[in-house]
Amino acid sequence: VRSGVVGPSVSALVRDVRRVMEPHTATHLKERRNNRLRDFVMVAGQLGVSHFMIFSRTEKNTNLRICRVPRGPTLTFRVAEYALAKDCLSLQKAPKTSDLEYRKSPLLVLNNFKQPGNQFKIMTVMLQNMFPSIDVQTMQLSQARRVLLFNYNQDTEKIDVRHYSIGVKATGVSKSIKRVINTDIPNLGDYDDISDYILKEAVVSESDVEDGPESTVTLSQDYHGRQHRKNDQRAVRLHELGPRMSLELVKVENGMCGGEVLYHRY
Repeated sequence: VRSGVVGPSVSALVRDVRRVMEPHTATHLKERRNNRLRDFVMVAGQLGVSHFMIFSRTEKNTNLRICRVPRGPTLTFRVAEYALAKDCLSLQKAPKTSDLEYRKSPLLVLNNFKQPGNQFKIMTVMLQNMFPSIDVQTMQLSQARRVLLFNYNQDTEKIDVRHYSIGVKATGVSKSIKRVINTDIPNLGDYDDISDYILKEAVVSESDVEDGPESTVTLSQDYHGRQHRKNDQRAVRLHELGPRMSLELVKVENGMCGGEVLYHRY
């Protein structure tokens, strides 16, 4: 939600973050200027809301508070930098996005959070509780469609937030063969034989053919798409969806937007 007057850019960021949190979020919530935090807290239990993400803006900073309903704790971040989803997609030659990817929650990845200090333990638990738990023994592979990454950068002491969709591709074949595998029958009007289409380039670049072993997996289950079956080897690709954020933890409070200060950066 927004708190106070934040401007059109931060309002767009709020909409992007709601999109990231789908399907377990209030996508169509519309705040009014006379709404107060206690108004949302009063109806949170009835609506099954467990956390609030509150964006606000001052003359100097854009801030984000993540609160556990109804008794806290609360994490307060300074949003040092951000880029909207539309900006991330505009940088890509062929952006890949679909509404189907948002029918399941993203997989949460916390990197480099094993740092000294209770604030990291609180952040870890808070972020993990914002998403449904995963049982790797019963999880359906087809449900893994997106990744939300929180990476702590020790050099800058900031948390980089990235949002990706997960894609898989056939390995060990050239681009021309991939087009045959991944699409319907290609246009062969300019060729005498399909072999001419496949062999039209005598030299195929290394990147066209083989993906590195570090990005290749064997599918344990059928994945979405007709050509991805159990035990097939596929290369995993991450496509950035946005938004991007760089967060600096400023304060940790043990209550709902108040209470004892457990950590303060300054």
